[in-house]
Amino acid sequence: MTGTGLGMGAAEAGTDWPLVIRRLRLVTGLVLFTYVTTHLLNHAVGLISLEALEMARRGFVWFWRLPPMTVALYGSLWTHLGLAFVALYRRRSLRMPPWEAAQLLLGLSIPPLLFIHILGTRVAHTFYGLEDLYTYVLLVQWVFSPGYALQQVAVLLIAWLHACIGLHFWLRLRPWYPRLLPFLYGAALLVPVLALVGFGVSGRTVLLMSTDPAWMRRMAQAIRFPPASAADEIDRIDTALKIAFFGLLGATLAARVVRDWLGRGKGATVTYPDGKMVTIQPGMTVLEASRTAGIPHASVCGGRGRCSTCRVRLGHGAELLAPPTAEEQKVLDRVAAPPKVRLACQIRPTQNLEVAPLLPPTASPKEALRRPNYVAGAEKEIAILFADLRGFTRLSEHKLPFDVVFLLNRYFTEMGRAIEEAGGRVDKFIGDGIMALFGIDSSPEAGAQTAIAAAKRMGESLAALNRALSADLSEPLRIGIGIHLGPAIVGEMGYARATTVTAIGDAVNTASRLETLTKEFQAELVVSTALEDVAKVDLSRFERHEIEIRGRSQVLPVRVVKRLSDLP
Repeated sequence: MTGTGLGMGAAEAGTDWPLVIRRLRLVTGLVLFTYVTTHLLNHAVGLISLEALEMARRGFVWFWRLPPMTVALYGSLWTHLGLAFVALYRRRSLRMPPWEAAQLLLGLSIPPLLFIHILGTRVAHTFYGLEDLYTYVLLVQWVFSPGYALQQVAVLLIAWLHACIGLHFWLRLRPWYPRLLPFLYGAALLVPVLALVGFGVSGRTVLLMSTDPAWMRRMAQAIRFPPASAADEIDRIDTALKIAFFGLLGATLAARVVRDWLGRGKGATVTYPDGKMVTIQPGMTVLEASRTAGIPHASVCGGRGRCSTCRVRLGHGAELLAPPTAEEQKVLDRVAAPPKVRLACQIRPTQNLEVAPLLPPTASPKEALRRPNYVAGAEKEIAILFADLRGFTRLSEHKLPFDVVFLLNRYFTEMGRAIEEAGGRVDKFIGDGIMALFGIDSSPEAGAQTAIAAAKRMGESLAALNRALSADLSEPLRIGIGIHLGPAIVGEMGYARATTVTAIGDAVNTASRLETLTKEFQAELVVSTALEDVAKVDLSRFERHEIEIRGRSQVLPVRVVKRLSDLP
């Protein structure tokens, strides 16, 4: 269930109501999740015996009927439900991702299924003196009214699924969550399965024992069934609660229609990079504007202001927006957002505004973590390495496709490992070539030194690979590497899932040119003296040449290394 901010008025009043609502929803949801979990585990004890089930129930009931826990449980239930109606009303658009819609619909289906269970156990115990033993519940659901058994199973599974969806989309923003996900996923499946099996085993036991009149008389004395008039009254209360629930739901939806009708033509216009313009209603967020217009917009947390993946760069009209709340600013600081970048789920334009979403619609939770400043685009002096296999086309033309793929994957694995162990970053694989970057997260000196070290390691790894594949190769694999140091524009570039941190610029083109020169010099490495000087490595014993680079007015001095094994 999704809630969003209350806008400028709340900020001026000094209370961040959106934050209060989000935290209240989280706390009440966790209380309810704890109750459902313990309830399901109580069901699972039925796998042992009916006596064990009753013993576990006594502990379960003792804990949840302590006065503080009773207040926490029922307070959380009604608060969570109330916040759901508030969130439903405050939504300016009912367009939402499937997971969010599923969570909302599942959550709204719980109360009408749950009312009769609460009335038939806790209320009947409190006001009619009924002893709501687990055996009583099983008698009602397996003997007296079997339809209730299906309803009980449905409400528990729906509540469990609703809670698991909410927990997943809350926790997946934590960097440690992917490591625990397999175990949590297993628990999410195992708990309800054990509960259903325990419920079935204990229910069948009660069904068989109910054929014994003496046992039924003992149970009647222990349970103290209320009179028929009390059962009728409970049914009337259940009906009244359902009418009230669906009446409130209908009133909420009707209020939305009236609000939207009154706000027609009064909103601002949001303009997107492709020129598309969306007229929004007063109070609508930019994220809701995107959803209303069917514009794909990333939002891992569903618009709760936690993940930062919906962030946008503001254009004309930015100066008219209210400043970010403390909670929004905290999220922006976490990802080191530059000026004029805001969360689309938190800004409610009152005047025309230009925006540009910064992340692809398919953004994953990792995009919500703090990222280096250069990801958004920066000029840095880095070392760039290009490597290419020599004669691989001739080598592979008589091999089966499977063998070619196998050979390339072995080569890429060894070269990629050598680059990363030296401290570099594999940028991309191009055919049988490799581009790698050094010094993105460090200084030019460190980048230059690690680039030389990577070349040395690549030579050693290639020699080891040739020895391992000697029986499968007609001739050893040979490599040509070019390395240059210079200024380049670094940033995350691409489209949708095909985005990566890469570099462009004259330095990149120069490094590529040096790699091709290895063919002319019949060498394994050509490195610019610009990189040699910064790396403070002595390459004076290798040949020095001055070459012309297309687009450069000055010649470029380089060192030519015939064999990588000769590197210091």
